[in-house]
Order: sequence, then C-alpha cells, then structure tokens
Amino acid sequence: MIISFTLENWMSFQEKVKFSMIATRERQHNVRVPKLSKYRTRILPVAAIFGGNATGKSNFFKALNFAKSLVTKGTEIDNLINVEPFRLNAHESDVPTRFAFELLINETIYDFSFAVTRTAVLEEKLVEIKSASEKVLYDRSRDQIKFAPTVNRDLFLEFAFKGTRENQLFLTNSVSQNIDDFRPVFNWFRDSLILIGPDTRFGNIELFFDESGPHYEIMNENLLQLDLGISRLAGEEIPFESIPIPKLYSARIKEDFKNKIKGNKGISFGLDGNNERYVIVRKNNELITKKLITFHPNEDGNEVKFEFSEESDGSQRVLDLLPAFIEMSLKSSTFVYFIDEIDRSLHTLLTRRLIEMYLNACSENTRTQLLLTTHDVMLMDQQLLRRDEMWVAERDTFGASSLFSFSEFQEVRYDKDIRKSYIQGRLGGIPDFFLEQTLTQ
Repeated sequence: MIISFTLENWMSFQEKVKFSMIATRERQHNVRVPKLSKYRTRILPVAAIFGGNATGKSNFFKALNFAKSLVTKGTEIDNLINVEPFRLNAHESDVPTRFAFELLINETIYDFSFAVTRTAVLEEKLVEIKSASEKVLYDRSRDQIKFAPTVNRDLFLEFAFKGTRENQLFLTNSVSQNIDDFRPVFNWFRDSLILIGPDTRFGNIELFFDESGPHYEIMNENLLQLDLGISRLAGEEIPFESIPIPKLYSARIKEDFKNKIKGNKGISFGLDGNNERYVIVRKNNELITKKLITFHPNEDGNEVKFEFSEESDGSQRVLDLLPAFIEMSLKSSTFVYFIDEIDRSLHTLLTRRLIEMYLNACSENTRTQLLLTTHDVMLMDQQLLRRDEMWVAERDTFGASSLFSFSEFQEVRYDKDIRKSYIQGRLGGIPDFFLEQTLTQ
C-alpha cells in the first residue's frame, strides 16, 4: 500500500508536493478503512484526484510510471535518465527531481527516496520503519554509500555498489546482482504497482477465458449487473496464423510467446488498429490462441455472437477495467491500482458502480488500493468518498501544479454538497475562464 508519495521538480510540479493516504480523524465510511495495528494508523483504500485539464493529474500518474520504470528496468549504459523536470523556470534547470515513497510491504513500512538529474542518481535512501524505531538500510550520495550494520555483514554489498552506474539506482542493481536484502521494495514496484492509462489494456483478462475457472463466473455475474447488454464472454479458439501479424514476423513472435508462457498460464494482448483481444495459452506443450468474443441475447432469448471490436468504446473500456476491479475485490489482494482518466468513455453511474464494487469489498484488513484521476464531478460525493479521499490538482499562473485534499478545508462539513462549492470555485481546481464567467454573472 502507498502511505505517502512526495514529488518535487517533476513535469508541472515545481515545488514539493506530498500526497498522503493516511486517514484523518474523519468518521465517515470508517468500516472500510484498513487499520495497521502495528503502527497505530489507518490507510485509505481509495483516492480520487479531480481537476481541470492540464492541471497536473496525468503528470502525477506519469511520475509513478517513471519511478516504476526506473526501479524495475533501470537505465541503459551511457543513456540519459528519462526524467522530465519542471521547465518553466530557467533558473532551476540543474535542480534534481526528487521522489519519496512510504510503502507498506508485507506489514512493514519502508521509506524509499531518490534524487536524479538527466545524467546521474545524486541521492538514494532506503529506510525500514518499525513501530518504535527506524533503520536506515542504506544511504547513497553519488559515489558513496553507507549500509546499516546488520546489512553490512555482507561484503558483497560494497562490491555491488561499486558496480552500480551513476545513471542507475542501487536498488535496481542490487536485485540484478541477486541481493535479496532490498528485494521486497523492488518487487512492490514490479508486481504490486499497476498503472492503467486511458488506453491501457489491463493484462489479466486471460483469467476469465477459462470456463472451468472461478473467475469466469464472477466476470459474467458482474457484466449482467453493469447493464452493457452483454450476457457473457467467451474465448473462441482460432489458428495462430489468423492473427493479423505480418507473416515476416509471425515465426519470431510465435517463438517469443513460447518463451514467455510458463506452465499453463496465458498472456493476453491486443493489436494496434485491430481493436481485438487475444489470449495465448499453453496446452499439452502446444500454443492455443483464443480471441475474446461477446454474446448478446436476442428477442427470442437466444444468444448472438459479437466480435469485441463491435462493442462500443464504453463497453470495451469496461471489459478492460473489470478484471482489475474484480481482482481488487479479492481479500488476498495487495495490489495498488492507479487508473488515469477512469471515466473515459464511461457513463458516470457506470464509473460509480465500479468504484462501489471495490469499496464494498474493503474492510480494516484490506491491503489493496485504488487511485484514480477523473473529470467526473458527479463522483465528488461524500456518500461515495470521504473528504480525505478526494484530492484536487490545480495549476497557478506560472504553470506550476499543486495537490490538496478536501480534508484541508475546515468549512467542508461531512454533510456538505462539495460539488456545488467546487463548481463555484470555492475549492479551486477549475478552469480560470469558468471562474471568471461565474464571478461576472
């Protein structure tokens, strides 16, 4: 779980901005707020970021995407770090970009931070936070590093650090050198942080093709509740050669799939311009290709088959998102999902229903989270979200973004219609032209 995320000098965020998922003393919707008894605190299961166009919502999403990539993939030899600092202040061109994360991983809190420029990692620090103390696992400053005494017993750590390039995080290099001391943090970025953009296809839809599996029934039950006109999904087996891939690359791609698929687990994918969804699974050491199809009931009560590409943009978006929401609702889930522009192509009530489906499954034992950005003001509802779960991105006259939570406003009562105050410009985060128009009326 994300406890807090701080960023500075990233894209439109010039000054330090701290995004916190720590629950305030608010009592509303308390039963679904996870508790960390060990740390005597509560962590919010959801956060919605509102705001006008170009206020920084997607830049915040991109910050997490950059951090995930830098940690899990690193930077190639002699390449520049793909960092994007604030560009509207010429006097701060050499100021580093800073990120800091407080993360709950396996019931332990870690504080991981780093400062980078285009050419080098200037600072990097990893701290293990216990209920009554803190332990600095390592603290890096350019070409120097200090390890905790309990960690420094392994002399190979010093050797591994000397082999860490200046454009690479030590966390990344340590894992590549089979050092397990810091692997939980690396694994969190690689496996637990899942980022879904406006055009991202969530990759676990293969779980819902197996009609004998438990997810298949759950998927189709939820489809009926969402009133898309779809009675069920299915996977239609097709020859691999029928996938619209250029024949020149077909053999190479097929070999790649063989190497990627382990056991009976499948992988799903789509093709640009094709707008279909495919799944390749291994069965008896053979690759089986399936294409996602949908069924609609006709007036006689029979089912009519449709191609996925024939579904509306909204239905396609739901089918891409629904596996994520189902997975989030599982009690054993520890994923953190961040969905940028969750409302793209979706009716406001459909978006709300997806969020409610997740929140209804949350409890004090929940260890998953949903972060989202949206323009849908109808979601700005205290019957759905707490004040500390609603954030607003705002851009000032110099092009710099900021983030603030509605819990910072004392006048925002639990029974107040936040939407009205927001639209009237009392809470910020709306376009200036609309605010000027409102003031002149």
